[in-house]
Amino acid sequence: MSDKSVQKKKYIVETARKVFATKGFKTVTMKDVVEACDISRGGLYIYFDSTESLFEEVLKNELLKSDTDVETGAETAITNSDILTLFFRQQKKDILNNRDSLIIAMYEYCFMTKTTGAKTLMDKEVYAASSFLEKLLKAGNSTGEFDVEDPKKTARNMVYVLEGLKLLNRTGDISEKMIDDEFVFLLQGILPAK
Repeated sequence: MSDKSVQKKKYIVETARKVFATKGFKTVTMKDVVEACDISRGGLYIYFDSTESLFEEVLKNELLKSDTDVETGAETAITNSDILTLFFRQQKKDILNNRDSLIIAMYEYCFMTKTTGAKTLMDKEVYAASSFLEKLLKAGNSTGEFDVEDPKKTARNMVYVLEGLKLLNRTGDISEKMIDDEFVFLLQGILPAK
C-alpha cells in the first residue's frame, strides 16, 4: 500500500471512529462514513467492505493507542504504584470523556454480530487489560508495594469495575468523585496492611 493509501485509510478510520462514538454501531451505515469523510462510496469500499470491518479496524487502533499511552507513561514511572496510578488516571480520563467513547458502539457490535469476531475483540481488550494489571500486581507484590493474594482474580475484578464505570457514565450519570471513590476502594484492597 502506498503512503498516500495508508494516510487515506488512517483518515477514514479516524473519521469513522468519531461517527461510531456519536451514533453507536447499530445505526451507522457506510453512507454515514462516506459523508463524514467526504469521499466517494467506491473510495471507502477500496479499504473496507462493511461497517463491521471498519469498526473492527477502529477497535484495533483503540487497543494499540491505549497500550501505547500506558507504556509511554510506564517508561517515566518509578514504581509499580506509579504505573498503576498512571493507568487509573488514563482510565478516569476515558470514563469522563463519554462523548468520545466507543463503549456503546462496542457493546452494540457484540450484541448484533453473529460472528465470533465481536466476542473475540471484546475478550482481547479485557484480556490485555487484565494481563497488564496482573503483571503489575505481581511485580508490586515482589517489591512489597502491594499485598495481593490472587493477582489474576484481582486484575480481572479491576477490569470489570472499569468497564462498568465506562458504561455507567455513558448511560447514566456518575460524578468524578464516584469514580475516585471506586479507585480508592480498589487500591485499598491491594495495599499492604499497616
